[in-house]
Amino acid sequence: MAYVIETELTSAKKQKPAADRLGFGNYFTDHMFMMDYEGKLGWHRPRIVPYQPISLDPAAKVFHYGQTVFEGLKAYRTADGRVLLFRPQKNFRRLNQSNGRLSIPAIDEEFALQALKQLISIDRDWIPSEEGTSLYIRPFVIATQPSLGASSSTHYQFIIILSPVGPYYAEGIHPVKIHVESEYVRAVKGGIGMAKTAGNYAAGLKAQDDAAQHGFAQVLWLDGVHRKYVEEVGSMNVFFKVDGKVLTPALNGSLLDGVVRDSILQLLRSWNIPAEERLISIDELYEAHRSGTLEEAFGTGTAAVISPIGELNWRGERLVINGGTTGELSAKLYETLTGIQRGELEDQLGWMVEVE
Repeated sequence: MAYVIETELTSAKKQKPAADRLGFGNYFTDHMFMMDYEGKLGWHRPRIVPYQPISLDPAAKVFHYGQTVFEGLKAYRTADGRVLLFRPQKNFRRLNQSNGRLSIPAIDEEFALQALKQLISIDRDWIPSEEGTSLYIRPFVIATQPSLGASSSTHYQFIIILSPVGPYYAEGIHPVKIHVESEYVRAVKGGIGMAKTAGNYAAGLKAQDDAAQHGFAQVLWLDGVHRKYVEEVGSMNVFFKVDGKVLTPALNGSLLDGVVRDSILQLLRSWNIPAEERLISIDELYEAHRSGTLEEAFGTGTAAVISPIGELNWRGERLVINGGTTGELSAKLYETLTGIQRGELEDQLGWMVEVE
């Protein structure tokens, strides 16, 4: 189906914040994209409008049954003024995977990318150029049918908003301390752990808050059945370098198929560094630490790209990794990936998509 995007430009542009005040997700651009879904009409009425509140009936199903999914990706301004997106096709493909699991109608991925490019072109001057900054992109779908019946919605909205963001690490990349969670469970195979949906994040907030009160940046989730196999770090995938080999949990239905995770695996293999996707138990990591073969650990995600892990806390015991400093491989992966994203290094794997 051919779509025509209606466009309404704002008559009152916002004042842009200084780059050193951006933080993460605190400011939003002048415009947003919206599209509706309704019964036989399917997805229709795509439009770019001034950024504004959403008006929903109090009975909208998103409030009561959590039928919503989202994505997160970034656009980068290069030194020569180009605007680049990092693997956006994979994000929209994953959005549809999440849609399928939450019983939400699929979107047209090719059109979604076209709409995103048009939205970014309109708000292009919001993209910061300072070191470490970018334009964070949040596509999401919400169920809007006003009904308290516990069933899939018949009405939805697909929305994209944009937010200029500062460096994830204001003072440079540095290792974080992680608490290994052994009381709460985030997801299990067969559930919604593989979908990027609000419920997954809500399930982790209590453990994350508890960990923060004890000085930990995030939690390392163990599987919900055996309570011993490593899954994710907070909202990130996780990697461990053990005796020269890089390990990451295999996708098993309860893990998010991270875009950065996949990119890291491709880079490692292009560098001929052994990388395995498999079950990894916390006991295995404990033994590797005790024997001195646990060399590095890091989380991966859109916001931070690479987040080195300097310490794991498991049952009150501290497992300090690489002396609590950023490992050589972690630093190289961070510098390479961010260099490609910002157009400073050659994109040999064909990941970047230019916004004209």
